[in-house]
Amino acid sequence: MSEQDQSQQWKTLDHDLNRLSRVEAAAMYSTRPLVGVGVSLAFLTLAGIAAALLTGASPGALAVIVAAVFGAYMALNIGANDVANNMGPAVGAKAVSMAGAIAIAAVCESAGALIAGGEVVSTISKGIIAPESLATGQVFIWAMLAALLSAAVWVNIATWIGAPVSTTQSVVGGVMGAGIAAAGLSAVSWSTMGSIAASWVISPLLGGVLAALMLAFITARITSVEDKLTAARRWVPVLIGLMAAAFGMYLAMKGFSHVAEIGAGTAILIGLASGLLFWALSMPHVRRLSEGMENRNRSIKQLFRLPLVISAGLLSFAHGANDVANAVGPLAAVVYAQQTASVSSEVAIPIWVILIGALGISVGLILFGPRLIGMVGSQITRLNPMRAYCVALSAAVTVIAASWLGLPVSSTHIAVGGVFGVGFYREWQEERRARRLHRTKLGPRMAREERKRRKLVRRSHFMTIVAAWLVTVPAAALLSALCFFLLSAISG
Repeated sequence: MSEQDQSQQWKTLDHDLNRLSRVEAAAMYSTRPLVGVGVSLAFLTLAGIAAALLTGASPGALAVIVAAVFGAYMALNIGANDVANNMGPAVGAKAVSMAGAIAIAAVCESAGALIAGGEVVSTISKGIIAPESLATGQVFIWAMLAALLSAAVWVNIATWIGAPVSTTQSVVGGVMGAGIAAAGLSAVSWSTMGSIAASWVISPLLGGVLAALMLAFITARITSVEDKLTAARRWVPVLIGLMAAAFGMYLAMKGFSHVAEIGAGTAILIGLASGLLFWALSMPHVRRLSEGMENRNRSIKQLFRLPLVISAGLLSFAHGANDVANAVGPLAAVVYAQQTASVSSEVAIPIWVILIGALGISVGLILFGPRLIGMVGSQITRLNPMRAYCVALSAAVTVIAASWLGLPVSSTHIAVGGVFGVGFYREWQEERRARRLHRTKLGPRMAREERKRRKLVRRSHFMTIVAAWLVTVPAAALLSALCFFLLSAISG
């Protein structure tokens, strides 16, 4: 064989090997989603086995095993959907990588669930239905199983279509649907449901308005002044102290409320002490970090990176402490009903039940969280560290204000509303700037079509998310009623 023939043979072989490599890479890419499904099924199986070992052969053990699997499924979906609200802005602002955000959130969510996840939880979500309205303990168990499964299925659907929804409202809808199916319309506290319906509007509006006000303050006091570095050295520590005060009160009132009885006065003192401490500590840090920086907005953004990452971790801790009950509250109710043959509006949560919720949230986050984190962080509107910091601060402050006012708000709605608020404020700011330039004849008037093209908030995501919010409770309720009738038919 000639040297030319050998060279052509090697070229053909390399070409074929490259084609095989591309086919192999494509096959691996197409099967990646199946890995997540397989790991999820393994986790659900382990949760069922753990429940079986801990309950033994006692009467009603099957209900506890099924509830453990449903609770683990719900926890996976909370991790896949809800955690995006805490970490999405930080990732979108490029303050932390996706892998770093997942690691921080997994640790903080698990720590919040295990440390402050609650000794007692209201199993009939916020008084939606009264346990005594259900005929027997068996009917109560069916209702809780139906509520848990329907809420998990709905959150799974929302994650699949790319819509961050409230897992709390999903559970509320599930409980309401199961209660109506079991005992009729009279079993539901419609005044409570009215308050929850009002929160659909109140939560995102509060979060959006506050985030926009924070961004307006930063724009007026820091980024629009001539000496930006001097202004940043003065105001960034103040904003960090305000964030610390907000989170001090937030964690005192929400994160650790199950560990110790903390009144409003004590929470305020904790917040003030936290704010003053971090304000004092951050002043030399900001001064040292800003040395040698250029007097530009791009430089100022760097000062918000570390506070943003820390705030995202604290939000994840508080979220794990509070929302783990959405996954394991009905499971704890089933365990209580199986052990005592009675029902109650409040029950103690066994540690193994909290552990299932904590691990499930972390596993769901790791396997399926990146999609929603990316959507919240970068696909709704463009974020930088300053804008994302406004979103995080508005989330903490709004939850505190709503708690004092007794408003049943959703942390999901507040955080996503904050992202929308920042985006719409920037649109308004750009429109005002264009009108001012046109009035002073420094620039031509922009055509209507061009203004529509330059919208800074993606309207398709806005409509999808709002629609998902509006149908969360009725969709979960309908699914729950269907699940209740199915479980009743199977058990009967």
